[in-house]
Amino acid sequence: DVQLVESGGGSVQAGGSQRLSCAASPSPNSNRCMTWFRQYLGKQREAVTGIDTSRAITYYSDSVKGRFTISQDNAKDTVYLQMDTLRPEDTAMYYCAAHVSCPDIARMTRPGWYNYWGQGTQVTVS
Repeated sequence: DVQLVESGGGSVQAGGSQRLSCAASPSPNSNRCMTWFRQYLGKQREAVTGIDTSRAITYYSDSVKGRFTISQDNAKDTVYLQMDTLRPEDTAMYYCAAHVSCPDIARMTRPGWYNYWGQGTQVTVS
């Protein structure tokens, strides 16, 4: 099984920055589609940003465009989420998810597409 381990969450002031990491267990064929979701209390998970690591295709939700950046380090099997100009409304639990492929943006952004999830990391912006 693929294991995803997130790190980097915590508390930050509005306007500040934070970087989340998602380290995947080494598996060359399992992690081509990696996406960050966030979940507000009592709400469903929503896609924030995703990347097709085999084609370097990325997705950003409108709410984070220009502020968040997703990147990959294939040598470390790790995907990063750099979050800048954070706002209180970015406060949520953040999860990374992995799937073997990203056929299209619709599936990349759908929580049900993914079969591997990290444990989540809380980001609090005040």
